[in-house]
Amino acid sequence: MDIEEIRNQALGCTKCRLAEGRTNVVWADGNLDADLLFIGEAPGFHEDKQGLPFVGAAGQLLDKLLSEIGLDRSTAAIVNVVKCRPPGNRDPLPDEIESCRPYLDAQLAHMKPKVIVTLGNFATKFILEMPTGITRARGHKYKRRGATVIPTFHPAAALRGGRFGGLSPIDAIREDFKMVRAALDEVPQPPVQPVAARQEAEDPAEQLGLF
Repeated sequence: MDIEEIRNQALGCTKCRLAEGRTNVVWADGNLDADLLFIGEAPGFHEDKQGLPFVGAAGQLLDKLLSEIGLDRSTAAIVNVVKCRPPGNRDPLPDEIESCRPYLDAQLAHMKPKVIVTLGNFATKFILEMPTGITRARGHKYKRRGATVIPTFHPAAALRGGRFGGLSPIDAIREDFKMVRAALDEVPQPPVQPVAARQEAEDPAEQLGLF
């Protein structure tokens, strides 16, 4: 199935208990053909109502942090490990994550992102396939699924405050986003074809073998 067929399947999914209380399946936002993918944990109240990831206070902070490194949602895709809101915003359970795994795997296979940013513990453990928590994992780069993986705190953690290793969560995220910007800048871009060459290649007579 192509990604739209899988999306349609996800929108009607009843494979786990989370389907019982949801308002909307939260599939993705941004550009699923981008080099950059952000993976969060699960939809919250506002995401469940609107059917889009990161639209509440944490999403507003994410947008601000993206703008600080010259990016926005059109230059990245944003998804979650699970696509339905857990009741009361509790953590997703292992069987719920496994039920949703094929959808995130399909998004990864479609995008083939060059840079993956995991936001929080659940996304980090999913992608790294390691038990390492986010406090130890952040500040480092990993190679997984053909991409550079940069774990960082979930924006919701920054809104709660606290300090980790001498940094506030928001300052830690800012440091990690600098790594994201640098990793993106290192992604090779396809050469730009000269206009004349593009026009020649698009000549319908040439394509039909008339010349």
